Amino acid sequence: MKEIKDDLVQLIRLALAEQTDDVRLFVARLVRKYRDGDPELVEQINLYLKSKPTRKSTALRKTTIASKETVLPRDDESRLSLLKVFKDKPDDVHPLLSTELEDTLGQLIQERKQVAKLASLGLDPTRSAIFVGKPGVGKTLTSRWLAAQLNLPLYVLDLTAVMSSLLGRSGSNIRAALDFAKSSPCILLLDEIDSIAKRRSDDSDIGELKRLVTVILQELDEWPAEGLLLAATNHPELIDPALWRRFDLKVEFELPDRKSIKEAIQHFSGQDYALLSRWADVLAFAFEGESFSDIERAIQRFRRALALGTDSDADMVEDFIKTRAINLDRQKKIEFSVLLAKQTRFSQHAISDITGVSRDTIRKHLKDDKPTEGD
Repeated sequence: MKEIKDDLVQLIRLALAEQTDDVRLFVARLVRKYRDGDPELVEQINLYLKSKPTRKSTALRKTTIASKETVLPRDDESRLSLLKVFKDKPDDVHPLLSTELEDTLGQLIQERKQVAKLASLGLDPTRSAIFVGKPGVGKTLTSRWLAAQLNLPLYVLDLTAVMSSLLGRSGSNIRAALDFAKSSPCILLLDEIDSIAKRRSDDSDIGELKRLVTVILQELDEWPAEGLLLAATNHPELIDPALWRRFDLKVEFELPDRKSIKEAIQHFSGQDYALLSRWADVLAFAFEGESFSDIERAIQRFRRALALGTDSDADMVEDFIKTRAINLDRQKKIEFSVLLAKQTRFSQHAISDITGVSRDTIRKHLKDDKPTEGD
């Protein structure tokens, strides 16, 4: 039963990835595997294989023949591709970046565009960088944006495929993926690198993972200047210290501040911003501490409700800020109450119900905020 479950999982993974040719190869492998044990099953599988012949001239097949770089390395056991590929155009992706991030990444782009000038001075462009930040702050999207700006393909190392169940295969998989990425100019992203590049002193790790760290360290030292190796992590504290020293650049992705949140609300609201703009200040306060992806999900939920007419914008915002206000500390609740009193038509009674701040306290702080005569 365990073997059957493993085969079923592999088949589902391939099917969901829409890797039709790989599905057929894997099914053919199953025919050989179960030929002696279950001939009736094999006969039925063979009928399905013969009923739908392989397409001979699909666009994908033409591209594979015409371009060597699309023949991606695969795991020998599962036949899954080790790399995900993104080939975005410059206008396809729009990460929301702080001014500091824009400056840092802007220099990285300029270095790549002026390689000859750097070379004339005996300098190489930045060869590697590690992106650090909580989930949803835009690390992967920024990697795609960088690749698009430089007109390079982005390859993302798929750790689910790399971590083979066969002892020793994981290191070979990583080497195969890295060797492929080094063969032509590209950007390679090692996403969630903390999953495979943990501290080698971590006694809870098996030897296999510790060997993977050594593989990555070696590759970082030898990465070609015409390529760019990126890594992303949500847990920098788990990463082997030796790895930090190998990266040319460390880029911190912070949670968005109030100004960035307002920009995100406008960006994600699209044509509905005309309606939601009056709530921008209130929502920006409520979204503090959330990532861009969290904000996008909430705004998209608002937009769907507006499109279906299931709720008014006022009802949606009120329900949302009630859930957010519960988690605020006392001082933040007071600040939020004052903002609601100034920016919305909610009564003080309604604001008190939302935030739990008494009306007397709201009135007192509103009075304290009023400018004195002559200000």
